[in-house]
Amino acid sequence: MTTAPVSELTDRARDVFRMVVESYLDSGLPVGSRTVSRLPGINLSPASIRNVMQDLEELGLLAHPHTSAGRVPTEGGLRLFVDGIMQGAEPSEEERAAISAGLRAGGPIEEALAAATTALSGLSACAGIVLVPKREPVLKQIGFVQLSPAQALAVMVGADGSVENRVVDLPAGVGASALAEVGNYINARLSGLTLREAQLRLADEIAAGEAALDSVSQELVARGLAIWSEDGARRPVLIVRGQANLIDPSAAADLERVRQLLDELEGKEEIARLLERARAGKGMKIFIGSENKLFSLSGSSVIAAPYRGADGRVVGVVGVIGPTRLNYARVVPMVDFTAQTLSRLMA
Repeated sequence: MTTAPVSELTDRARDVFRMVVESYLDSGLPVGSRTVSRLPGINLSPASIRNVMQDLEELGLLAHPHTSAGRVPTEGGLRLFVDGIMQGAEPSEEERAAISAGLRAGGPIEEALAAATTALSGLSACAGIVLVPKREPVLKQIGFVQLSPAQALAVMVGADGSVENRVVDLPAGVGASALAEVGNYINARLSGLTLREAQLRLADEIAAGEAALDSVSQELVARGLAIWSEDGARRPVLIVRGQANLIDPSAAADLERVRQLLDELEGKEEIARLLERARAGKGMKIFIGSENKLFSLSGSSVIAAPYRGADGRVVGVVGVIGPTRLNYARVVPMVDFTAQTLSRLMA
């Protein structure tokens, strides 16, 4: 069913609709006409409110769950509320301070991003997520440990102190002495370069006859650099914090939905692809329930905002994942503030 645009609602219908949605988002329970009639700012009898709610249901904005006398907003109703009616509440000074606390310059950027995500998760009672900027590691040192005649373990130490291991297939005839020679060459000639820069320098030195390596060793160096480069470009760097927030007393009656959502969070590549859609946009993205195929089963919402680097280009995305019953008016500005704060940190 197609929902009506907000411009088609009368002032009375808009007021009733707003109160139903806000009450539902606050309590998580179906909202009845008597509940609405007791709210400040409404001067309608329960019977009149009931008629308006029926009209809103026919417009596809409200639903009548089971045998309950109350109604809840549909996903289309939530979308209309978020896009056309909701008034955001700016984060409080305490909330701003909590988000900013972990964003101190000087440490690894991943630590600051994780701290911001943890704070956002705690404040929103959702799972916090952040897509980390894709950055090629800068080589500091590479060593090789032979595992078998056909394979070796390559250990790469980055300039930021990170350590990563890869299993590399060996060209025929490569032994321990050749592995040591390759390691020494990389550390002497390619240290301090990104993977892409190292690949280009190796190609240039081979073309100029300056590589000081035999053809077998040259192949091993090229193969090792390519494995790291391809893997780094393919693997999303996604930080997720606060999954436990998704399991609360109100979720006890809907454990299957929570289980499905936790399973979805485990599939970080799928989540990262969703966030890439937010990264491609110019501002805040809000995905509600089945609007996104990934969350069609769990009925979850994602609020995500891009953050920018020193050159003004979008480098990552920060946000939250939670049930569709979110306090959007509070959480949306909070995510936006976090994105702005990260942009200042990256500048």
